[in-house]
Amino acid sequence: MARKKKVKLSAAQQAVFERIELSNEHLFITGKAGTGKSTLLQHLARHTSKQIAICAPTGVAALGVGGQTIHSLLRLPVGVIADHELTQSRDLKKMLAAIELLVIDEISMVSADLMDGIDRALRLARRKPFDPFGGCQIVMFGDPYQLPPVVPRDEHERAYMKDTYRSLWFFDAKVWETAAVSVIELNEVHRQKDGRFKEILSALREGRVTADMAEEINAAGCRPAPATGVITLATTNATVNRINAARLAELPGRTLKARAEITGEFKQHSFPADETLELKVGAQVMFLRNDPDGRWVNGTIGVVSRIAGNVWVEIDHEEHEVEPTVWERFQYTYDAELGKLEREVAAEFEQFPLRLAWAVTIHKSQGHTYDRAIVDLGPRAFSAGQTYVALSRVRSIEGLYLTRPLKPSDVIVDQNVQRFMRTQLSLGD
Repeated sequence: MARKKKVKLSAAQQAVFERIELSNEHLFITGKAGTGKSTLLQHLARHTSKQIAICAPTGVAALGVGGQTIHSLLRLPVGVIADHELTQSRDLKKMLAAIELLVIDEISMVSADLMDGIDRALRLARRKPFDPFGGCQIVMFGDPYQLPPVVPRDEHERAYMKDTYRSLWFFDAKVWETAAVSVIELNEVHRQKDGRFKEILSALREGRVTADMAEEINAAGCRPAPATGVITLATTNATVNRINAARLAELPGRTLKARAEITGEFKQHSFPADETLELKVGAQVMFLRNDPDGRWVNGTIGVVSRIAGNVWVEIDHEEHEVEPTVWERFQYTYDAELGKLEREVAAEFEQFPLRLAWAVTIHKSQGHTYDRAIVDLGPRAFSAGQTYVALSRVRSIEGLYLTRPLKPSDVIVDQNVQRFMRTQLSLGD
C-alpha cells in the first residue's frame, strides 16, 4: 500500500510551529481560506514534543482534528456557563493538569462565555487561580471572517451575554484582556493561483468589494453550468436535500442503502457521514475523507460507476473501489503510572466516506476545495462570511458558476470582527 504523502510546511507555517514549540505563548492563528491553517494544525498534532490535547466547539469539528469537543474535554455545563459552579473529579483535574498545550480549532464558533469557561476550568483544575488558563499554553485556529459563534436560543441567555460582553465573539471574553494572546495571520493562499481572484476573495472576506470586482465575479459566474462534475453550494439544508433527492430519483436502477455501524456513544448531530447512505449507479458523490493512497481528498467529486459489495467511484475517467472507513471519536485520560496524557478511542462510526453531492450546504463545504462549483445564495445571503466561504471554495474564477448575480447585500461582514482584526493586526505590525 502506498504511504500517505508527507505534507511539507511553508516557511511561514514552519516558523509558527517552532514558535509554539519553543515558547509557552498563547497564540491565535488565523488567515484567509486556503492558507494552510488545517495543515499546520495536523503537523502540530503529529510532531509536537509537548503533551497536547485538541478540542473543537462541535462534534463534527472535533472528529475532523482527532480531538474532543470542548464541553466533553473540560466537562463544562451546556448553555451559558456564567458563574455556575464547575464540578471536577480528581481524575479530571489530573488530566487537565497534565496538558501542556491545548489546541482549540474553529475558535470563531466559541462564544465569549465559553472562552471564559475554558479559562475558569483550567485555573480550577491546575490550582493556579491567578494565571490565565491555569498556566496552560493555548493555541487557537480559525477565521472569524468565515464562521460566527452560535447565538443562544434562550432569551435570558441572550440578555446575559448582551449585558456581560461587548459581543458574542471569543475575543471579547474577559480572559482575553489578561492572557496576552498574540495573533498570527497566515497570508500565503495555496488554494487559488490567480492573483486577481485572490485579491477579489480577500476583499470579499473583509467587506471591501468594489463595483469592478462584483462585475468581474458576475461576468465570470453568470453562465450555464455543466450538467455533471459540478457541485451546488446552497445556503439551506432544505435546498440541498431537495436537489439531491430529485437528482437521485431521476436515475434508473436500484438504490443501495448502506447503514453505518456505530460502536460506543456517538451523538446523531456529530455523525461524520449519513447514518443511512442511499446511492445509485450514476450518483454524483463527494468524498468525506482523504485517501491514504492519495487517490482522492476530502471534497473530491466523483460518480458512482458500480455497486458490487463495495462502491466503485469514477474520478477523472479512472475507477476506484471505495471501502467503508472508520471515524474514531477520542477522549483524553491521564495515566498516573506513566505520568502521561493518553488519547483513547471512545466510539467508532463506520460508513462509506461518501455523501450525495449534487448539492451541499455552504456550511458543510467549509474546509473543502472544488475545481467547479455552483453558488446558490437563494434570495439573499443571510449570515456574515457566507458569500466569502462559498466563493473561496473554488480553485479559480473559471470554475465558479452563480445561480444569480452577486448583490452588495450578499457581502456581510461582522463589524466586531472588523474591529478586532484591525486592532490586533495593527498591533502586530
